[in-house]
Amino acid sequence: MQFKKHAFEAVIGPSSKILILGSLPSIVSVERGFYYMHPQNRFWKILSILYSEDAYAMNVEEKKNFILKHELALFDVIDTCQIEKSSDQSICDVKVQNFNQLLAEYPVQKILLNGQKAYSLFIRYYPEYASMAVKLPSTSSANAGYSLDKLVKIWKNALFDLN
Repeated sequence: MQFKKHAFEAVIGPSSKILILGSLPSIVSVERGFYYMHPQNRFWKILSILYSEDAYAMNVEEKKNFILKHELALFDVIDTCQIEKSSDQSICDVKVQNFNQLLAEYPVQKILLNGQKAYSLFIRYYPEYASMAVKLPSTSSANAGYSLDKLVKIWKNALFDLN
């Protein structure tokens, strides 16, 4: 087990209406300097399909601008924890981010949680935001039960309120 401190600032702006939260950046994402940068993670592929722009191929600054342009925000639930490699299942001794301050400062209307771990931690520590929270299947390649097509449909419904 290894102590991890969250590596990135939130990507959020004055028009961010949907906050997307993961659990904690993977080792590869930290090495590459941004959220969801493991080449097998399908996050940027999903957003590329849904917004008809190649976000997957963008550099970090372009990805930040893409997020803000589409009134989105990116962050993670965990501030610090103990973790084995990048395994969400091994996470323990968690300290979460301060979402009361973040949500007071920005016009977020919906919170999409990328995976079970992010959702369960967020709801445990911030039950007052449960009505805004939507649990989505993880975009991680470890979530092999979901094809890219299936993830795209589920994420599309959540992002664009197509229920």
